[in-house]
Amino acid sequence: MLRDYYLSKLIKIGRFEYPMTIFQVSMKKLYQTIHWASIWRTIKPSLVIIAFFVMLKYTGAFSGISQITQSALMKTGVMDAKPSDDALAKDFDYNFKLRDLQGNIVSAEDFKNKTLFINLWATWCGPCRSEMPSIQSLHDKVDATKIAFIMLSIDDPDADEKVKKFALNNHYTFPIYRPVDGLPDQLHVTSIPTTFIVSPDGKLVQKKIGTAHYDTEGFKDFLEKLK
Repeated sequence: MLRDYYLSKLIKIGRFEYPMTIFQVSMKKLYQTIHWASIWRTIKPSLVIIAFFVMLKYTGAFSGISQITQSALMKTGVMDAKPSDDALAKDFDYNFKLRDLQGNIVSAEDFKNKTLFINLWATWCGPCRSEMPSIQSLHDKVDATKIAFIMLSIDDPDADEKVKKFALNNHYTFPIYRPVDGLPDQLHVTSIPTTFIVSPDGKLVQKKIGTAHYDTEGFKDFLEKLK
């Protein structure tokens, strides 16, 4: 009892700090543990979501989800392609060459006097893939002697076999080309899919950035009436 009495006095006058130090350290550690546990509980859901999307991106699954989502939206009609109300009215630059999947080189000038449906896409692009069935259907319905399709793949230069396999597996018969020695500035895009419509008289009349549903009577009539 006497020892406890003197100990309490020493602590009171500040001459004995060891017990208090132990207490303070213990409380500090406890606070830090609780503090970081609270932070972890707060940020853990966000980290899990971020990790999930990173995994989707680097496994290629994200583009598949994007394709499924946009394919579903197409069925609602909200993504139907609309004829351009504000024509670009610019002369189209035919000064470039293309290579088909058989290795044949063709000049864009070979397509003069036809309506051109030019679509920039890639096999890894989910939004591109989601609109392709509608492009194939449109391709099957129009007069090939008047309307030419240029499905321009911008996959890696050494990806010809991958592009061929993609077209074969999906039963796509529209003409697919690869760029040769670059493209004119008019066809430089910041995102895909991007679709250009060129009239038979060589005017760039429409540029559509993003996914659309092209297999509609309205868009078909728009293409067929271009002169």
